[in-house]
Amino acid sequence: MTGHARDPGLQPERTRLAWRRTALALTVIMVLTVRLALTGDVAGALLAGVAVVGWGAALRVCWRRATGSGPSGAYGRALPLVALATAGFAMLGALLVVRGLW
Repeated sequence: MTGHARDPGLQPERTRLAWRRTALALTVIMVLTVRLALTGDVAGALLAGVAVVGWGAALRVCWRRATGSGPSGAYGRALPLVALATAGFAMLGALLVVRGLW
């Protein structure tokens, strides 16, 4: 069995698509948060500012993972932050749905 190349099959494509779906979901929540800020609420504006910064950071990591660009060793440090941002955006999305902005 030596000398055979590993055949990853469709796994790389599924991984890229999963990272793109994550980026899309984060973008939708960020847009809804900005919509909340446009209602004139000061807390909403602050929340939208934090969401935009978190979205930008998470999108950068998602894009690098989806395209396979950049050094592979840097991913390990950023993944816990993306997980934290994703959990935060999930709570934010639930809050938006509860407030009736969906």
